Amino acid sequence: MDIKAIMMGLAFALIWSSAFTSARIIVTQAPPLTISALRFLLAGLIAIGIARAMGQSWHLTRTQWRTVVIFGVCQNAVYLGLNFVAMQTVEASVAAIIASSMPLLVALIGWLVLKDRIPGLGVAGLIAGFAGVALIMGARVAGDIDLIGLALCVTGALALAIATLAMRGVAGGGNLMMVVGLQMLVGCAVLAVVAALFEEMVINWNLQLGLAFAYTTLVPGVLATFIWFTLVERIGAVKSATFHFLNPFFGVAIAAALLGESLGVWDVIGVVVITLGILAVQLSKQKV
Repeated sequence: MDIKAIMMGLAFALIWSSAFTSARIIVTQAPPLTISALRFLLAGLIAIGIARAMGQSWHLTRTQWRTVVIFGVCQNAVYLGLNFVAMQTVEASVAAIIASSMPLLVALIGWLVLKDRIPGLGVAGLIAGFAGVALIMGARVAGDIDLIGLALCVTGALALAIATLAMRGVAGGGNLMMVVGLQMLVGCAVLAVVAALFEEMVINWNLQLGLAFAYTTLVPGVLATFIWFTLVERIGAVKSATFHFLNPFFGVAIAAALLGESLGVWDVIGVVVITLGILAVQLSKQKV
C-alpha cells in the first residue's frame, strides 16, 4: 500500500466518521428519508456535472452499471437511509461504532460465502472485533439505548458490507465520478418512494440545518464517495475497508466534541478491541 493510498484512506476515514455527527444534527430537524433523498439528488447532480466537465461518459461497462445499482441501493438507500432513521433515537457515536464493524463483516462474508482464505490471525481478529462490538452494545443495551434504532444500524452495516464486496467489480473502465453521481441518484430514487409513502415532508430550515446539510451533501456525499471509489480501484475492496478501523475513534471523538455525547469505560475498551481486531484481519490478508 503506497503513501497516496494511505493518505486517501485517512482522509476518507475522517470524513466518513464526521458524517455521523452532521447526520445527527440533520435528523433532529427534518424527516430522515426525505432529507436523505434530497441530499442524494443534489449530490448526484453535482457529481454528474463534475464528471461531464471532466469529459467522463455515460457509457459505463456492464460491471460498472451493476455496481451503480447495487452500491446505490445498499450504500445509499439501505445503509444511509436506515442510519438516518436510527439516529433520531440513537447517538452518533453508537452508529459510528456499529458501522465500524463493516470491514469485519466484509471479511466474514468473504470467508463464509465467497470462500476467501483467512489465516489464523484473521480468524482471531474477527473474533476480537465482534467481541468488541458485543462489549459496547452489551453495556448500551443495559442502559437506555433504543433497540429498534440499534437493529436499524446493524442492518445498515450489513448492507454496507455487501456494497463493499460488490465494489470488487468496479475496477477498470474509468468514469469514476460518473459512477459516484449515478449511484447517488439510484439511492435518491429508492428513498424518495419510501419517503413519499411513510413521511410527511416538514423540514425546519435554519442555519444549523443548512450548514449540516450542505456539509453532508458535498463532503461525505460527493468527496468521500469519490475518494472511496478511487481507493477501491487502487488497492481493492478488502484493503480499503481496513481504513474503517479508524472510524470508531474518529466517530466517537467528533460526536463527543461537537455534540457532547458521553463515553463510558466499556465504550473505550470496546473501541480498542474492535480496532485491534480489524488490524489483525488486515495483517492476515496481507500474508495471503
